[in-house]
This record gives sequence, C-alpha cells and structure tokens, in this order.
Amino acid sequence: MKSGSRSLGIAFSDGDDRSWIAGALVRTNGRVDDLIGGTCTVGGTDATASVIDLVERLDREDARRLVIAGVAPAWFNLVDIEAIHRAVDRPVISVSFEASPGLEPALREQFDGDALAARLATYRSLPDRRGTTAPFVRAVGLDPDRAADVVREVTVDDDDRPEPVRVAKRAARAFRRFAAEQQ
Repeated sequence: MKSGSRSLGIAFSDGDDRSWIAGALVRTNGRVDDLIGGTCTVGGTDATASVIDLVERLDREDARRLVIAGVAPAWFNLVDIEAIHRAVDRPVISVSFEASPGLEPALREQFDGDALAARLATYRSLPDRRGTTAPFVRAVGLDPDRAADVVREVTVDDDDRPEPVRVAKRAARAFRRFAAEQQ
C-alpha cells in the first residue's frame, strides 16, 4: 500500500447515555490528515447510522477504507458493517482485540423481546471474525485475507492497534472529556 493511502479509523468512547464517536483519517505512514466527531446512544440502535453520518460529514473521497474498532460499542449498539459498506461504497474492516465465544450469550443476557431480536439479526448478518490472534478482523468489500494485510500495514511499531483506530480512540475520549467539562 502506498504511504499516502488513507484509512478512516472509527472508535467510540462511552459516557452515561451517549457514546462519542471519532473518525481519524490517517495515512499508511501514520500521518493524521483529518478528524471528525459525533455521537450515538449507549444501549441504542443508532451506531450504524451515526458512523454513516460521520463518513458523509467528513466528505473525504480519499478515505479508501474504514477501520472500525469492534462491532458492539456503546453497550451493544451494534455496528452493521455491511450497511455501512453499502452506504459509503468503500471497504469496511472491523477489528477486535480479545478472544471471545461471540456476542450471542451476552446479548441474550442483556436483552429480550424485540431489542434482542434486532440485535441478533444484526449480529448474525456480520461476516465471520477471522484470525487466531489479535487483532481479529471482519471485512466487507474486500477479501478477509487482504483486510488482515491492510490492518497489519496500518499498524505502527508492532503495536496491536491499527494507527487509524488508535488515533480515533484518543480523539473520541477527548471529545467525551470536553463534553463533560462543558456541563
């Protein structure tokens, strides 16, 4: 991948009722080109729409792919990476960092009725998580092996976090702290 190729990292930082979302447009060489922020509801179902809105507001065609931290931010406000891919017409990669048996047991423990059914439908529609060690990868719009290569290429200094996601997470935390200070 060329050093000027850009990935939009997206990460979340939860507050009590809102989760702050940050997008960090980062070149493969680690240079940050842009930042943008937004929110979604903790425990809601608006994370997918909030990510799409973030990408549309950023309005950067040079963001060649999205790299999203996880699929269940903001207390199971599931991110539908297929819907995001369709809306923004770019590859979408979700990365996670902990081994797990999957989200179904936790979803069943926390939700029931329509709330559970909606989350299970979104979760079951996700592509399989791939990898034997962190980060684990799900991908839409590109081959999963290529997605794993992209994640390795945008990971700096053998850190386990892809740089676009690491920067986005720091920005999301900063947005959340700023909002808390304004109250």
